[in-house]
Amino acid sequence: MFVIIGWVLALACIFGVFIAHGGNISVVLHALPFEMTTIFGAAIGGMLATNPPKVMKATMKGLGECFKGSKYTKARYMELLALLYDILQKARKEGLMSIEKDVEDPHSSPLFQKYPTVGNDHHVAEFITDYLRMMVSGNLNAHEIESLMDAEIDTHHHEAFLAVQAIQRLAGGLPAFGIVAAVLGVVNTMGSVGQPPAVLGGMIGSALVGTFLGILLAYAFAEPLAGALEAKVDEAGKELQCIKTTLLASMQGYAPQVAIEFGRKVLYSTERPTFAELEGHVKKK
Repeated sequence: MFVIIGWVLALACIFGVFIAHGGNISVVLHALPFEMTTIFGAAIGGMLATNPPKVMKATMKGLGECFKGSKYTKARYMELLALLYDILQKARKEGLMSIEKDVEDPHSSPLFQKYPTVGNDHHVAEFITDYLRMMVSGNLNAHEIESLMDAEIDTHHHEAFLAVQAIQRLAGGLPAFGIVAAVLGVVNTMGSVGQPPAVLGGMIGSALVGTFLGILLAYAFAEPLAGALEAKVDEAGKELQCIKTTLLASMQGYAPQVAIEFGRKVLYSTERPTFAELEGHVKKK
């Protein structure tokens, strides 16, 4: 929603001031279809040539996510920490082997299904169960698991960031493609030097629209999209860090209520529940 509001505000200010100063908007509108086709066609072609199919697929998916609100809310994090508390509490009371069935099949686990927001999230459930499985096996110590968690989180971040880089490269190329469109317009104008000055002026104006559009699309549209997607990638990584910190605290011998406090402290202050809020939520559940 905020992406669209930002775009509308940018366009309203740019074209509103242009018209208010007596600019002839018909020149821009006349050149718009041709210049947009040139710039977008070249940009998309370059993007396809640069990025493998899996990156293009991730980019398309990421662009869709930019127009949705963030799912990483305070309520989601309280559900996540409550789920971890229940799992760790069961393991502490009944032994690690008691959570083996929950780990092997989280979709039918009463613990995971008690918290459907995070329990049915494939990436979250897989991350939790993978490391709980290692804890149940007892073959790895906390330092080895921490190193493995860091490697997986880094891989997840790098993989998700490929889509951000693809959009950033697109934003970097758009001004250059705008210049290409403008140069072609100038070439077209030079081939019509016998036309009256009014006609030549319109042709030159149309050619300059290409440069304008390239810069506008880069810095008002593509670059903000890359920034919005980067923020979502960072939020996804923060959730994994919360899980990592909680599980490691449990492995080091802390009680479940203390372990989830470790995880709570990792979260950003804007979404982090207070100690009382989390405690009340856990007790209620």
